[in-house]
Amino acid sequence: MKSIFKIKSFQLIFIVFFLNSCANGFFKKVDTREVSTNASERARQAVDEGRGVNIGNIFKGGKTSYEFSTSNPMWRASLDTLDFLPLSNIDYSGGVIISDWYSNASENSESIKISLRFLSNEIRPDSLKVTVFKRNCQALNNCIVSSKNSIIEEELIRTIIKKAAELEKEDQKKKK
Repeated sequence: MKSIFKIKSFQLIFIVFFLNSCANGFFKKVDTREVSTNASERARQAVDEGRGVNIGNIFKGGKTSYEFSTSNPMWRASLDTLDFLPLSNIDYSGGVIISDWYSNASENSESIKISLRFLSNEIRPDSLKVTVFKRNCQALNNCIVSSKNSIIEEELIRTIIKKAAELEKEDQKKKK
């Protein structure tokens, strides 16, 4: 009987210690002079800041701020424009598209690599940063890499913006 009592007391001490350590990790202390003591005001503030749940908006069909790659015309236009390149890194959440080295069949010594970085989702030339790297190899391990291809960069930006504007118009027509 004493051994059962010792085990239960040990379990009780462990549970109390565990809950105490969890509470210290999850809940942070706040100054009541800075935070309202009225629960409904705190709840409203949490919902307004996007930290809470508002059940009333569930049935209203409110719009979210999530945007998927299929609904972003800049992203779609970029992938359509670069579809001839082998792509090595595509990260929609990070806003990056990086191609692998690509060379024309007639020019085996020269190859290019294109890096696109999305600065915003707006269809504007300054929403996209394009960098084109050019590699010239005289031998297998004797390569020179440079990133001064402003003509190709400007042409890519112009093509992507034009294609994105067309996709945006098509999307607007579908919504009507």
